[in-house]
Amino acid sequence: MRGRGKRLKPIEVIELKRRHLARFANESGAEGEVYAIESMNEWIPRPKGNELKILLSALKKSGIEIKRSSFDAISHPDAAHINFAMPSEVETALDEMVFIEIKTANQERVKDDFTGFFFALTESEIAASEILQERHKVALFNKRTGVIKMTTVPEIISCAKSTNWQVSVQL
Repeated sequence: MRGRGKRLKPIEVIELKRRHLARFANESGAEGEVYAIESMNEWIPRPKGNELKILLSALKKSGIEIKRSSFDAISHPDAAHINFAMPSEVETALDEMVFIEIKTANQERVKDDFTGFFFALTESEIAASEILQERHKVALFNKRTGVIKMTTVPEIISCAKSTNWQVSVQL
C-alpha cells in the first residue's frame, strides 16, 4: 500500500525500485567513487549535462546504446585531454574508452580479495556490460584499505556466492 489506502500495481513497484536504486547508488557511493577516480591516472568522472549527451550520442552513432546510469567513470589513455563538449573529439576517442562502474565497500567483513562484499548490479549496468563487452569494467573499491580490483559483470556473476533479486519497500 502507498500512503493511506492506495494499492500499488506490480509495475509501479518496479518503477519505485528503479528510482530507489538510482537514488541510493548516488548517495552512498559518491564519496568512494570520487576517491577511486582520483586514484587512477587514466580515469575521469562520467561527464554531465550536455557533455554526457554528446558522449551518449556518439555511442549511439557507433551502434552502442547504453543508459547514462550504467557507468561512473571513463578510462582512456588521454582522458584528461578529451573535450567532451566537442563531438568530433569524443568520436575520435570513443574506441579507446572503457566505461567503468564503481562499487565501494567500507565494511570490516570485506576482505582484500573482496569476499564478503555485498552489492547490487542494476539492469542498466548489466545491459551495458553485455553491449560494451571488454569495454565495460567494474571497479571494486575498498574505502577502508584503498584496494581497487578491476573485474567484469560476467566475472562477478560467475564467482558470486549468492544472488538475491528483490524489490525494496518502505512502509
